[in-house]
Amino acid sequence: MKTQQVRTIYTFSLVILDVVAIILAFIAAYYLRRNIPYPDELANPVPIARYLGLLIVQASFIVATQFFNRQYYIPRALSRVDQFYYSVASVTIGHLLATSTALFLFKDSDVIQDYPRAMTVYAWLLAIIFMTLIRALHQQVRVSLQRRGIGKDRVLMIGSGETARMIIQRIQWSPQLGYELVGIATDDRGFRKIQGIPVLGRPQQLPALIDRHNIDEIIIAAPEKGHREIVRIISYCERGRVSIKVFPDIFQFITSQEGIDDLGGLPLLAVRDYAMRGYLLIFKRLIDFLGAAVGLILLSPLMLLVAVAIKIESPGSVFFVQERMGLDAKPFLMLKFRSMRSDAEKHGPGWTVDSDPRQTRLGTFMRYIKVDELPQLINVLLGEMSLVGPRPEQAYYVNQFRESVPRYMERHREKGGMTGWAQLHGLQGDTSIAERTKYDLWYSENWSVWLDIKIIVRTLWKIIEPTRGPRFSPPPDVPQTSSDQSSNSSEKI
Repeated sequence: MKTQQVRTIYTFSLVILDVVAIILAFIAAYYLRRNIPYPDELANPVPIARYLGLLIVQASFIVATQFFNRQYYIPRALSRVDQFYYSVASVTIGHLLATSTALFLFKDSDVIQDYPRAMTVYAWLLAIIFMTLIRALHQQVRVSLQRRGIGKDRVLMIGSGETARMIIQRIQWSPQLGYELVGIATDDRGFRKIQGIPVLGRPQQLPALIDRHNIDEIIIAAPEKGHREIVRIISYCERGRVSIKVFPDIFQFITSQEGIDDLGGLPLLAVRDYAMRGYLLIFKRLIDFLGAAVGLILLSPLMLLVAVAIKIESPGSVFFVQERMGLDAKPFLMLKFRSMRSDAEKHGPGWTVDSDPRQTRLGTFMRYIKVDELPQLINVLLGEMSLVGPRPEQAYYVNQFRESVPRYMERHREKGGMTGWAQLHGLQGDTSIAERTKYDLWYSENWSVWLDIKIIVRTLWKIIEPTRGPRFSPPPDVPQTSSDQSSNSSEKI
């Protein structure tokens, strides 16, 4: 079965499942209202069949709202938090429109007069819950089928440079995206394979390669090539029914989602526009203060137990105090529960790596479930850190990276965070500083309260979920810093 046919089946099944979720929510709401005497007991309960017209109106408007919100376009990846957000928005708007329309359509009918108002609230809440759960299950089924090769898009990559390697790595690590990377086409004759992916030929051979390997999508990852060359590569694909995506040149510097402005009708591209300014900074500080205060109160018993366990296991202080660079590169003392031996840094600062011999047994477990980070709630409460933001580094590394990583110091326009957009994607510890900086800058330029909530929820989920994805390592040809531990995986002729 062709990929497009599979995606069509996915879309139709999603519509059907949404309708099923709405029907189940409506039925459950009906029986809840009949069995819960709130705000008062139903005087004259009527059969559920009388509400069939209301159910049809409700289902129609919610499905229509989902359609206009592009929720039946199957995304490459969608987080559970985003899925919940879209479900809340679509169900809420759909319910409001359905209620207004029902009042007009059934204004002369007893259906509206007999319809319990509390049932409307139940149906709304249950529709959100059922739709979120069913869509999460649908996504898991899609991912499971894609892991078995069903419904994957067969992809051919154009390029062999740093950008191509970065994209290859993301595809290899993200099977849920539904990509099957078949091969690479490049003018560089020095490679048989790049990161395990075979080089199939040159861009000039694209028509034959598309037919021979049943390619569904072309990704042009060669921003170093000029516009004329990229247009020429695209022209090779005109005879095949393939999707074409291009990793851009100047647009790679545009991290803001709303990156286009205008000057009297002339389009301008926003390369840098920081979202946190003015009253938004006050609002973020209020969230940090309340979150840290509540967290310290709720987690204080756990923190006390951890402190006692540290003292019992090994001699030394309970806390590990280290100077880090925060907002505007000003130093502050960051707190952590000690997870290593007291003499861990007697030879100077160094990255913590997996199976680090300096870690204590308790420390290894604490770092795995992130309990060692809890004292940083004190830093957040004092205003030295934020719940979400770029991870603060030691001055030793800051001075090193500012010389080799473009825009690195722009990370310090925000307070350091306990978690962040980069950490959420596995960029922490001994990983690529250049990649981490890109994620941190994207966060700074796209900040919102919803983004912070999303990062916090997904961080908590990553802590409690049983499996973890692979750790991030930089593309082989990225200039190595002291934090980069990867090796070149390309095979030259």
